Amino acid sequence: MEEHPTYFVKSVEKAFDVLRAFAPDTPRLTVTQIAAKADMTRASARRFLLTLTDLGYLRADGPHFTLTARSLEVGSSFLANLSIPDIAERHLRSLAAELNETTSLCILDGTEVVYVACIASPRLLNVSISVGTRFPAWATSMGRVLLAALSDPELNAYFDSVQLQRFTERSIGSLDQLRSEVDLARAKGWSMVSQELEEGLRGVAVPVWCGSGVVAAVNVSLQTHRAPPDTIEQTVVPLLQEAARQIGLDYDGRTAGRRTTASA
Repeated sequence: MEEHPTYFVKSVEKAFDVLRAFAPDTPRLTVTQIAAKADMTRASARRFLLTLTDLGYLRADGPHFTLTARSLEVGSSFLANLSIPDIAERHLRSLAAELNETTSLCILDGTEVVYVACIASPRLLNVSISVGTRFPAWATSMGRVLLAALSDPELNAYFDSVQLQRFTERSIGSLDQLRSEVDLARAKGWSMVSQELEEGLRGVAVPVWCGSGVVAAVNVSLQTHRAPPDTIEQTVVPLLQEAARQIGLDYDGRTAGRRTTASA
């Protein structure tokens, strides 16, 4: 059993386990379903659900519970202060229109990448990813370019903690392979992951630089039958790099403005 510091409040962890149990594919859950997802008794799940309902974060609909708009408050302050998604949106939209594919902006959060902006392909009615979607960093192109930007001690700590799994037959199966892919992304300045996370899907990503550091990654999701891998470096990567460059310049300009105001 994992040991926590003496200050650790287990009930807070459990409350967030309940909130995280709700997902795009499971927006309505019963007490029994929550108990299973959050690994708690049905009686405990019921108390947490009723408390969160009283606080306005959940809504009861018969035997089911759903998230309310108030649940957005948990992450809204973070997204409001992280101005890069707003800056990136117009560039992602232009890139999506030019490539006719879905484009995204991601950041690294621990061992996962988090989508902070996403523009769906103009030819698709819906996509399976949205703002807030998380994936293991090692399994994605954007994760690998973000990992490549870490310092050697940070990257070694990541390798010591990461746990690999097979999403498809093409998923990386060893840390040595992963190290090689991250080294390759660092050397090339971009990464491509083909059908390692989902069959029929290829991801390409480049880092967004602001000053001397990487602040995010720009990604495009390509269906394998639409983009031959041997042409991607010449046709897709330059467009991604230009979008990332523009986002970085705009973001650096805004942060420079804030620095000037703060020092005035």
